[in-house]
Amino acid sequence: MPYTTLMRELTEETLRSGLEDVAGRCPDIAHALNQVGHPELRQRAPGFASLLRIIIGQQVSVASANAIWKRVEDGLWPLSPTNLLAFDDHALRTLGFSRPKIVYARSLAKQCEDGFLQTDRLQSLSDNDAIAALTTVKGIGQWTAEIYLLFALGRRDVLPAGDLALLVAIKYLCSLPERPTPTDLRSRAKSWQPWRGAVAHLLWRYYSKVVNRNANPL
Repeated sequence: MPYTTLMRELTEETLRSGLEDVAGRCPDIAHALNQVGHPELRQRAPGFASLLRIIIGQQVSVASANAIWKRVEDGLWPLSPTNLLAFDDHALRTLGFSRPKIVYARSLAKQCEDGFLQTDRLQSLSDNDAIAALTTVKGIGQWTAEIYLLFALGRRDVLPAGDLALLVAIKYLCSLPERPTPTDLRSRAKSWQPWRGAVAHLLWRYYSKVVNRNANPL
């Protein structure tokens, strides 16, 4: 049964109240919140463009992803499945797409254009059903789908447990002897429900403000 939007949506207000709730139950999260303060809410408009941007950001640095995205926006504007499919592979490579990501971008555009992936319907689906719909597209795995749900759909309890920055942040915050696996993080995060997405925002801020500045715990 689908949730209502109010039950699952992260807003600036619920991000703050959710983190206060988790901090009251989890000393580690309380420590992180006291150390770096409340994070800003990360938001993107839902739809094809946001999914494409997340695909572009897979396994590259933030700086590289932003640079490629700027070229894509300039070169493919207005961004749409039809416009992307009209570009040949050479033109896409000049914008910064790698060969695998050309395949992924074309798969996404084709699925959207043919109606197999209807991004406007994802909001009405539960987290698991929305992830299942997204991961039918070649190049969209669990991490990409979870990032989309968190940033574009504002899902408050989605945790991209495979995200390297989150794993490193938890290792450092909890003084773990080694970096946890995604499975380890999901197990630890059970106590953060129903605000795992809010905690992810905090851990990204912690990684940026504390880990990157003071240590290299990889």
